[in-house]
Amino acid sequence: MNVLVIGSGGREHAIIKALKKNKRISKLFAAPGNGGIGMDAQCLPVKAVDIPAMLDLVKTKKIDYVVVAPDDPLAAGMVDALEEKGVRCFGPSKAAARIESSKVFSKNLMKKYGIPTAAYEVFSDSDSASCYVKSINIKYPLVIKADGLALGKGVVIAQNCAEALETIVSFMMEKKFGASGSNIVIEEFLKGPEVTVLAFTDGKTIAPMISSMDHKQIYDGNKGPNTGGMGVIAPNFHYTKIIAQLCMEKIFLPTINAMNEEGCPFKGCLYFGLMLTDNGPVVIEYNSRFGDPETQAVLPLLETDLFDIMQAVTDERLSSLDIKWSNKNSACVVLASGGYPQNYKTGFAVKGLDGNGCAVNKDVTVYHAGTEYNDGGFFTSGGRVLGISAAGASLDAALEKAYRAAENICFDGVHYRRDIGKY
Repeated sequence: MNVLVIGSGGREHAIIKALKKNKRISKLFAAPGNGGIGMDAQCLPVKAVDIPAMLDLVKTKKIDYVVVAPDDPLAAGMVDALEEKGVRCFGPSKAAARIESSKVFSKNLMKKYGIPTAAYEVFSDSDSASCYVKSINIKYPLVIKADGLALGKGVVIAQNCAEALETIVSFMMEKKFGASGSNIVIEEFLKGPEVTVLAFTDGKTIAPMISSMDHKQIYDGNKGPNTGGMGVIAPNFHYTKIIAQLCMEKIFLPTINAMNEEGCPFKGCLYFGLMLTDNGPVVIEYNSRFGDPETQAVLPLLETDLFDIMQAVTDERLSSLDIKWSNKNSACVVLASGGYPQNYKTGFAVKGLDGNGCAVNKDVTVYHAGTEYNDGGFFTSGGRVLGISAAGASLDAALEKAYRAAENICFDGVHYRRDIGKY
């Protein structure tokens, strides 16, 4: 079978490396891919959101199955367009992808079906939003979210009224995230450990993966602006069996049932961003796809064949599989460009990798997120450049392997957090 993975980041590299284990896949393609992905799949220069060009590519390359990994093409209806042409896919429809592409949709869904989440208000004009945050009854900090997709950066925790007003102006008037900020959600600030649970679902059955802990902020100590993710550990030590069962009963199954009731069944990978509050687990956010970089820590622990699982999801027979996971711990450390997530430069040579873009340490897997391959070497091409992942018998062992490899990889301006797994 010829299989295409749409996307160009570390998440896609992790998916491709897992798919490579399946002997029934004769050829793997990536569109557009990146320098490191090119070592494991044939990269094709088609933008992930270009639906007409992707349809042509699928026809030309005789693609049998497509994995739509990023949020943008899912929100644009890539799966719908491919399925209309008879192409089998892994990923939700455009209607189902609204669970991520519209914060207003997801918050209203949770409210309607009694799924625990933070109290919130929705605003479509800046004047009303500004009046709301000025109210004497409002308690700070507040969480302000752009309604639409914003590369994981459309969330601000406003510590006071001035910061809230500044964020409203940035999102709604200055259009920092374009149309994504036309509507905003303002919600209460909750406290507690954060947990990410990715889950396979075919719209009827849901199979949670191993839990993980993402580290969003750029600097050690959870300081600085939010990023797309600076590192991950799996499993998350806060996520006990009792909490997992509670989440299944109060959050996971109700979400799948709610999407069915709304006429938009969710098939693919559903991302649950959770917070464990004093009153129990609540949903902070949904994503309609594998998380990045969570995937780079979770998939290495998967023992069941990923392609078998994906096909079972497509065929709505997920209940027939017994999905197995390793009992090891995993850690992923992200190496980023200096200046990320604001202004940063690219084009720097990456040193410390072998010719195939891997670390010298055999216990480590290097996932390429933002690299190009030129003249026999790798060069930086993005904000997040590499994800250095390792598994071990304990979390400390996994972290030690990942950090040891990270210390041997360098490029001008390289930056990474040195406290992954400590929060």
